[in-house]
Amino acid sequence: MSLLGFLDRVADVATFDKAIEPARRAVQGALRPAALKDALHGTWIGHPVHPILVQVPVGSWISAGLLDAVPRLRPAATVLIGAGVAAAVPAAASGAADWAEQDTGVRRLGALHAVLNSVALGLYVGSLAARRSDRGVLGRVLSYSGLAIAGGSAAIGGHMSYAQSSGASHAATAVRALSKDWLDLGPLDDFPEGRPALRTGSGGAADVPLAVVRRGTTVDVFVGACSHSAGPLQEGTVEEVGGSQCLVCPWHGSAFDLDNGEPRRGPAANPQEKLEVRMQAGRVMARVHGRNR
Repeated sequence: MSLLGFLDRVADVATFDKAIEPARRAVQGALRPAALKDALHGTWIGHPVHPILVQVPVGSWISAGLLDAVPRLRPAATVLIGAGVAAAVPAAASGAADWAEQDTGVRRLGALHAVLNSVALGLYVGSLAARRSDRGVLGRVLSYSGLAIAGGSAAIGGHMSYAQSSGASHAATAVRALSKDWLDLGPLDDFPEGRPALRTGSGGAADVPLAVVRRGTTVDVFVGACSHSAGPLQEGTVEEVGGSQCLVCPWHGSAFDLDNGEPRRGPAANPQEKLEVRMQAGRVMARVHGRNR
């Protein structure tokens, strides 16, 4: 069986949920206030922060493994291992914040990912203790074991990102399916004031849901699939979040600025794809933004 097939089977094992759900609730309860969660999601930069933070421990530990192979460079390897252990804490916190807001299959694999990372971290801490006690051979055995486990865990993280679309923008995928021509969404008077309405845009194999919000004579049109987890934005609400009028996803509460689609509240980190709009004879016309054409 391929690695892909094995991990997909793990993601289907419901037995894990008995332990996962209490852990998820604990993470959500611990990560307060909301500003802390948003910081860990990466809402403030418009990009998930976890893949950025993990570069430090991963890079430090790989570099330490290379330096450990050269006896005179082993003191530097110890410094790098310590740096990786310290950097693993914020990286793990950001990963936990994202994990707690994911779909069921992603959470199951994410739990395995977290367990393996915890084991690797424990081995590296043990390696530091052994080195400090002048047990260099044991220290190197522990650190290389930690590197091997962290590498396996990284493969699971890659599967979560690329095969399960964890952290990817679902809106960016949907917008590619839209026609590049102007779409006639109907008369302005047909749209309710201050709440999202569903329209569809012509795509390739299937039409693409759009969430349309009317504010007086201003109309904002977004791809209907939330960038975080493809939630139906047309079923959401319009609320003021952080001083901005936002379209709020009904699934996880992500809030997107109506003016530009930027996330104002997580768990979404990626912006929501917004279409260009113009009025023509009292009808709302929309098309894919120029950067996507």
